[in-house]
Amino acid sequence: MTAKEAIVKGQTALGIEFGSTRIKAVLIDYAGKVLAVGIHDWENSFENGIWTFHLQEIYDGLRSCYHSLKKAVQDEYGITLTKTGSIGVSAMMHGYMAFDRQGKLLAPFQTWRNTNTQKAADTLTDLFHFNIPLRWTAAHLYQRILDQEEHVSHIDYVSTLAGFIHWQLTGEKVIGIGDASGMFPVDPVANDYVESMVQKFDDLLKPYHFSWQLRDIFPKVLVAGDKAGVLTKRGAKLLDEEGDLQAGIPFCPPEGDAGTGMTATNAVAPRTGNVSAGTSTFAMIVLEQPLKKLHREIDMVSTPTGAPCAMSHANNGTTDLNAWVQLFGEFAALMGHEVSTGELFTKLYTNSLQGEADAGGLLPYGYYSGENITMINEGRPIFLRTAKSHFNLANFMRAHLYTSLGAVKIGLDILRDEGVQVDRIMGHGGFFKTKGVGQRYLSAACEAPVTVMNTASEGGAWGIALLAAYLVDRQAGETLGDYLDKRIFTKLDGDTIKASPEEIAGFQTFMRHYRSGLDVEKAAIAALDW
Repeated sequence: MTAKEAIVKGQTALGIEFGSTRIKAVLIDYAGKVLAVGIHDWENSFENGIWTFHLQEIYDGLRSCYHSLKKAVQDEYGITLTKTGSIGVSAMMHGYMAFDRQGKLLAPFQTWRNTNTQKAADTLTDLFHFNIPLRWTAAHLYQRILDQEEHVSHIDYVSTLAGFIHWQLTGEKVIGIGDASGMFPVDPVANDYVESMVQKFDDLLKPYHFSWQLRDIFPKVLVAGDKAGVLTKRGAKLLDEEGDLQAGIPFCPPEGDAGTGMTATNAVAPRTGNVSAGTSTFAMIVLEQPLKKLHREIDMVSTPTGAPCAMSHANNGTTDLNAWVQLFGEFAALMGHEVSTGELFTKLYTNSLQGEADAGGLLPYGYYSGENITMINEGRPIFLRTAKSHFNLANFMRAHLYTSLGAVKIGLDILRDEGVQVDRIMGHGGFFKTKGVGQRYLSAACEAPVTVMNTASEGGAWGIALLAAYLVDRQAGETLGDYLDKRIFTKLDGDTIKASPEEIAGFQTFMRHYRSGLDVEKAAIAALDW
């Protein structure tokens, strides 16, 4: 079947992912081949001390992204997109969206980037004997209670961004278990919230006399392959204002970007791992057995099928690096040389390979927001060097690429000390778009070979499209792991890079500087309050 025939017959899967800086829609056939892509760029706002997106931005971005995809189909194949075989929605994990019975947003959407939940996260971690990161939905909810915010008594539904969008398109209040594991601890056997912890949380609520308990307001948990509703007429109109898209299309469970990253890298089985690198950076390894002890630096989350996974999640990835690239673009334009953004990234990233293995003693921190792995709850992007540092463009770019992996590396070292084993590391996300650069530096950080597939730049949008395809095209009894192994990744190409001993040693030197310089970052936060 040709691509055009697959689109006309609706034998396709559509994945839409809301990332931190870009909303992307990817249309694939049932072999996983990308047929068309739509994009919409956006950026979060920092308002009244909160990182947020406005509801109108969410709706506008959804429509714009779908329109971009629809136009791409029209331009490439000469046909109007009217149906797909299935749809999946994913978004940035964690965060807090609370609604009343009328569906009104009660408080500003708090994204994963917010770290204003320290007291709640500490209390819940001690209560559960389980790490509750600052960005988890449960931490946000309990902090709102501790802060005596008036809206809490009116809550009827709480969800993540992916769960909210899915609700708007299908009317279903459900969540994929991977995204659910960024809301509240989940049980890998029951594939549901951990009941004993739910009871403990509800006990915390008793003095407040709310009309609701946790399960009343949290979405129902589903796993990959479960039916999660269909596109309603209202949902079809939200996606396609022109009215060409048909209602009734089945949806897979909505997932977070961690789960779609695992899917997009075929890292859903024990001893597999992946690193998703972009605005935030996180490394995940699917576990064979539980960790020996609690680590506040490590999130315990789930694959889309419910298997336990250890995640080293850094709030800050390439945001500051991107700002520097933009600055160099302004300089090029000033000198009369207009350069495309893609060429800028490629030239600067590639030139970093000429830098020294330890980045010449240069030390940036791209902390736009707080960083839970290093226990720093605010951010100040800073750049440090000494008189002995080797300050040149190659080292400068290499240092900024290194620091995008710095906090994640701390988490990976903890997992290594725990004896966690991994057979393969896969990389995906914008960090790897320039071939052989970010991949080499990640290999130096992981001290292991790193594979990047030719689909890596499509990232989680491709991953959620695969989960949507799995919903409607899997064979009886076929697990997600088997589906990916035998029906998707056997047909894909990728490159594997293993860093040299010198590169590994250079990254280790950089990390010694990174750890010792954290006091400077803390001092900058204390000194620069403007």
